[in-house]
Amino acid sequence: MSETLRPSTLGEILDRTAQLYRRNFWMFEGVAALPIGVVVAVSALAATIWRVFFSSLTLGHFEMNGTLAILFFGIVLVAIPIYIAAGVFSYAGLTGAAASAHRGEAITTRSALGAVKPRFWRYLGFIILQGFIVGVLPASVAALAIGILVALAAAAGGGAASVTAGFVAVPLGIAAVVVIIWLGLNYSLGLPTCVIEERPAWKSLQRAWKLSEGTRGRIFVMYLLVIALSIAVSMIAAIPSMIVIFIAAAHRNGAAQSSAAFVVAEIVRVVTDFVLQVLIAPVSAIALVVFYYDQRIRKEGFDIEWMMQQAGLTEPASNALPTEGASVSGSVASPDTVEEP
Repeated sequence: MSETLRPSTLGEILDRTAQLYRRNFWMFEGVAALPIGVVVAVSALAATIWRVFFSSLTLGHFEMNGTLAILFFGIVLVAIPIYIAAGVFSYAGLTGAAASAHRGEAITTRSALGAVKPRFWRYLGFIILQGFIVGVLPASVAALAIGILVALAAAAGGGAASVTAGFVAVPLGIAAVVVIIWLGLNYSLGLPTCVIEERPAWKSLQRAWKLSEGTRGRIFVMYLLVIALSIAVSMIAAIPSMIVIFIAAAHRNGAAQSSAAFVVAEIVRVVTDFVLQVLIAPVSAIALVVFYYDQRIRKEGFDIEWMMQQAGLTEPASNALPTEGASVSGSVASPDTVEEP
């Protein structure tokens, strides 16, 4: 971390993100793969059950009897908690792993995911609170306003009132999207704050708002680059599935061969999506951690605090992700484990 103890430009932050990802590639892949793999496995199992039990049903002749209803809601009740838990372990695990890697600490996939377990409910509460404030609240306000406009237009008898309501509803929808993006940028450093500083959900959001001041535009650019990277990689990864589909179309006269080819294409698609998610997921998590430390250096003189800790002049802050064999409270890396420039 010694090479990053100064305010960094956006280019330097992105370069540091790439360095950390490259140096700890398999560790990050392991942290991302386990939760995402659970989600993919549960989704595949649920899709298989649906296919087996609902294959004879069509939209035109759909009758939800008691057995099918119980099966459907059983799948939902089992899948949702698994999805939520996997998301918490993925986001918090990657954030903690990125923080330890940035500090130059030795970290493994097992210790990164294991550090999430004792604080699982805190991280879950943070993710729920952040999602409500950033997404649910603005979307609900916009939906309510649009609903009122539609009701007023219907009460007025349609016509010009409906056209007016439509023209007003579109800017409201756009405004809601803008507010969601703006709030997302304001609270973007919330999870690193919650994980690294071990703060409660609401205090993490309050601190994230202050820390993100002055760097929200750079974080927005980072997200745009990650989205562009995801699109580019997805387009390249779609080629194998397209090849299989073309082969299936070329054998359309053979029903068995065509069906088998489409099954292979679906398997290739699922595997490709899994690999893409695992590859892309760590990027934004690492970048946000680097932004977090950069803002602490800019606003709080964290570079001086870190050097004093390494020199033994102050007590290390108890906000580090535990490494293998370390206590749950965490520890700051010793000088001989810090990365060399």
